[in-house]
Amino acid sequence: MEIKAREQPLDPRVKWRRYARLVRTIDWVDGAVEIIDQTALPAHERWLRLSTVDQVVDAIVRLAVRGAPAIGVAGALGVAIAARDYGDDAHALLDAVRRLETARPTAVNLARGVRLAAAALPGGPDGVLAAALDLRDKEIAASEAMARRGADLLIELCGQRSRLLTHCNTGGLATVTGGTALGVVAELHRRGALADVITSETRPLLQGVRLTAWELARLDIPYRVAVDGAGPFLMARGEIDAVILGADRVCANGDVVNKVGTYAHALGARAAGIPFVVVAPESSVDPATASGADVEIEDRGAAEVVGFAGSAVAPDGARAVNPAFDVTPHHLVTAIVTDRRTLRPPLSGPIEQLVA
Repeated sequence: MEIKAREQPLDPRVKWRRYARLVRTIDWVDGAVEIIDQTALPAHERWLRLSTVDQVVDAIVRLAVRGAPAIGVAGALGVAIAARDYGDDAHALLDAVRRLETARPTAVNLARGVRLAAAALPGGPDGVLAAALDLRDKEIAASEAMARRGADLLIELCGQRSRLLTHCNTGGLATVTGGTALGVVAELHRRGALADVITSETRPLLQGVRLTAWELARLDIPYRVAVDGAGPFLMARGEIDAVILGADRVCANGDVVNKVGTYAHALGARAAGIPFVVVAPESSVDPATASGADVEIEDRGAAEVVGFAGSAVAPDGARAVNPAFDVTPHHLVTAIVTDRRTLRPPLSGPIEQLVA
């Protein structure tokens, strides 16, 4: 794996409004996958060049690339590498596809992206790459559509100056450019319709304080960071008008699978009587999974909980439970905004039968 030094595309004092729209945080460049290493942020903007299937799998597993749409694109581009490197070895090719598909189990986008690219294998390496790049381009277009649709909805629900709470990271780092929920936040800011945004720190890997805060700063959006547990109290105190966040999977009944901590924010929003809005592309909608009870929730082991950044924070021998995601029941969700439609649970039928 090659580490690439790359100059900032704009001086950070310009606040990089163009950065969020133009820079692709994952892309295909000269025969390899290039990503910004999310594990190095915010201290270092380090770009990685992934030229083998093993390197793509490793980047997905250790969260160098993360976010449901982004890992879907990474998986598809990984299949393009596999088709090029193992085209004459059917066994090695199928094994590579399997490893990519199962690198992380919860977000539907990864398996979907890998299968989409793998379906193009009869067309050879060029056909697979074309399918993967088409997925990349569709995710870019989806981000732009979600930003507009979501901003319209938030103005409808909260008026012209909304105070929002978001969770985990849902910006360009989690997609390709733009973002899901954070893309909506940016669009509201551009329209002058954002009064305040709070990002919860997102335990245990701090995606909110490390990544979302990093992106908000570069969009010139004032923000505050809050510990995860403060969210429901801030809602009860009347300091938040709506919760807006993303999803790794939207099930057929409208249940939402997202970064752990989402469910607590949903309960807080319901108790405070404020909207709880989910923003996710159609690629994260999974009509084949009936409900959140049917989703395999990834447990990432004790190390991320009992220590941080290589330092122990718990006594030796401490045990931990570390679900990476949780399930928010559909009855707690005000609306699900995709790039093509706005769904308002309770759903009257299977999600694939609803009219956009």
